[in-house]
Amino acid sequence: MIIPNAGVSAATGSLCSPNIFRTSFSSWQPSYPMGNVALEKGYKDVYLISWNYGMGRESLEAFEESFRAGGGNVVKKVLLPFPSTNFQPHISDIAAQEPDAVFVFFAGGGATKFVMDYDAMGLRGKIPLLGSGFLTEGTLEAQGEAAEGIITTLHYAEQLDVPKNKEFREAFKTEYGHYPDIYAVQGYDAGLAIVNTINQLNGDVSDKQAVIDTMAKLTINSPRGDFTFSRAHNPVQNIYLREVMDGVNVVTGIAAEALEDPARGCNL
Repeated sequence: MIIPNAGVSAATGSLCSPNIFRTSFSSWQPSYPMGNVALEKGYKDVYLISWNYGMGRESLEAFEESFRAGGGNVVKKVLLPFPSTNFQPHISDIAAQEPDAVFVFFAGGGATKFVMDYDAMGLRGKIPLLGSGFLTEGTLEAQGEAAEGIITTLHYAEQLDVPKNKEFREAFKTEYGHYPDIYAVQGYDAGLAIVNTINQLNGDVSDKQAVIDTMAKLTINSPRGDFTFSRAHNPVQNIYLREVMDGVNVVTGIAAEALEDPARGCNL
């Protein structure tokens, strides 16, 4: 079983299994490095907000883990019922609390509305907005100028300076008429894991254990940069620091190099 997107930590944690591989991320991976980034930027008091579901809770917990370990203080932690987008009362509360920064997990339409509400209530440029990279992934066009200056961490960025990325993006656009996003990259890498495993076994996949052992040792030449699999079969990968500039997620550094999910509860 290959997971090309879902971030639920248990899949490569307490519910890990030899035959389960993931080519995407654990929910812990994109958010954990941002705690250290916040501290490096001098943010001591941070306000957290997300939806009250698995990805939201796990993302905030990952940020808290590194942020608190470095001496950071969580001013307030808000978990909204999913999929509520009634953000205005909470943004007003953020303005009243005056934290050094805000860290969020939102994606899709919710991410777009939060960013636009945050800007509309005058907080953009006053209280820095940080997030797991899905806040600005596939949402920038809709968010427009309201997204400018948002800082996120993710395992990919469209303009990542990796030779494989440039090649992949042009080939994808030729095939489908538009450029790929992170979800396309993860799907492509799932395909690579299958093809490379089959090729190394000369097409003979009759031995299940041989398939598992071969896949576990792969290095995937991904558009996000090369990655390997951890003992729990989660990608060991770079997490990039990104800032929205002129409507683009610009990579400004590597927030965590070859980051391995802790795979808590996995006994492989």
